[in-house]
Amino acid sequence: MAASPTQTFLIRLLSLVALVLLTVTVIMGATPGSGFQPLRDRAIRMLGGIPADSGAAEAAPQGEGHAHGDDHHDDHDHDHDHDHDHDHDDHGGHDEENSLRLSDQARRSIGLREGIVALSTFDLTIGVPGIVVERRGRSKLTIIAPITGSVTQIFATEGEAVTPDQPLFEIRLTHEELVQAQANLLKTTEEVDVVRREIGRLEGIGPEGIVAVKTILERKYELQKLEAVRTAERQALLLHGLSESQVDEILVKRTLLGKIVVRAPAATTPPAGSNAEITLVLQELAVERGQHVTAGDTLAILTDHASLLVEGEAFEQDIPQITRAAAGNLPVVAILESKGGPEQKVEGLEIDYIANRIDPESRALHFYVRLPNEIVRDKRGDGDGSARFVEWRYKPGQRMQLRVPVESWADSIVLPTGAVAQDGVENYVFRVNGDHLDRQAVHVEHRDPQTVVIANDGALFPGDTIAMTAAQQLQLALKNKSGGAIDPHAGHSH
Repeated sequence: MAASPTQTFLIRLLSLVALVLLTVTVIMGATPGSGFQPLRDRAIRMLGGIPADSGAAEAAPQGEGHAHGDDHHDDHDHDHDHDHDHDHDDHGGHDEENSLRLSDQARRSIGLREGIVALSTFDLTIGVPGIVVERRGRSKLTIIAPITGSVTQIFATEGEAVTPDQPLFEIRLTHEELVQAQANLLKTTEEVDVVRREIGRLEGIGPEGIVAVKTILERKYELQKLEAVRTAERQALLLHGLSESQVDEILVKRTLLGKIVVRAPAATTPPAGSNAEITLVLQELAVERGQHVTAGDTLAILTDHASLLVEGEAFEQDIPQITRAAAGNLPVVAILESKGGPEQKVEGLEIDYIANRIDPESRALHFYVRLPNEIVRDKRGDGDGSARFVEWRYKPGQRMQLRVPVESWADSIVLPTGAVAQDGVENYVFRVNGDHLDRQAVHVEHRDPQTVVIANDGALFPGDTIAMTAAQQLQLALKNKSGGAIDPHAGHSH
């Protein structure tokens, strides 16, 4: 059956449109895999699907025509999928040369851990060896014998914690000069009392002549001389080592002092900002009971370790950096060295002072960092439980590593070293993209054995999820894949 003029016109018009589309795609250099490939294929199908005469079009069975429509729909779906994949590649999709997909077993084998990128501030530090030392003039107290005599009682044992003004020793006086000084004070005091009573008696008689007035004046002059002598004798006893209270006791009781009690000093003050009780430790006991001592002999050494120092030993070339850190009150970190356990960090410390000379032998600069201390063990002794023993966390002689800040990076990406792979002059991280890990080149601003500082230049963004470990192993796997792979889609399905 012959086609109508209208049908013939439409067939020729479609043929012309298909020819024009095919010509355009050829001119634009369309090749398989390009964006013009679906357009060219559609034009070829249009040319191949149109019969030479209208009779062929009318003779096509309706079933075949329906099948042709289904084929056209399938082709359209295929083109849509292909275009979608192409757009996905343009927007950070998987590039086979820079992407890996690992099985769960592989992830566990390399210990892969993921983490989220965040901005932070990183302080570059230099490591300086240090040792915990006492504060000279503050941490150690020497107890001396105030008088000559023999030790009759020792109230504290070595290693025991004592409080200010707590009794430590009892000493019986045997020094002849001190005994005579006490006797002289008592004698003068008695004479003062006698003269005062005499003046009172004379003043009570009343004025009976010039002789009585003259006698009263003579007695008052005598009283002034005796009081001056008594004051001198009192000062002599204080110089011998007696306290004000002990001298007052002699005057009140009118008896010679046969023994004295030596107490812990009360001059120590708690560390600034602390309300804790002052705790002194009897570090060294220098005498035994019954031992004869002379004035000035050492009885014991007490220590106050509530506040210590870390003595840092920097190289000569580190002087400018140490000086800047001290001037800016930059926070110093002390790391306590320990074997087989986690390192103990003490943060927020400040440099107390810097020595004004270089050690002539080691050529090292010494500087000192204040180290607040704390009690980690507090135990009462056996028996009546009056003895108390404490243990301080930090002890003189302990080795520490000081981290002194010298440079700072603000608003940077700080990652562990395992998150950044090195390949020649390039540095890479691996961003999590679905079930793939995409390699991303980054700019490293600083690297040390523990940390890598990445520039915040847009290569990574806060909130991105990346591999925080095994980056170097991922880089090796990617190189092996690109070097030995034949099928570009091996191990990767869309």
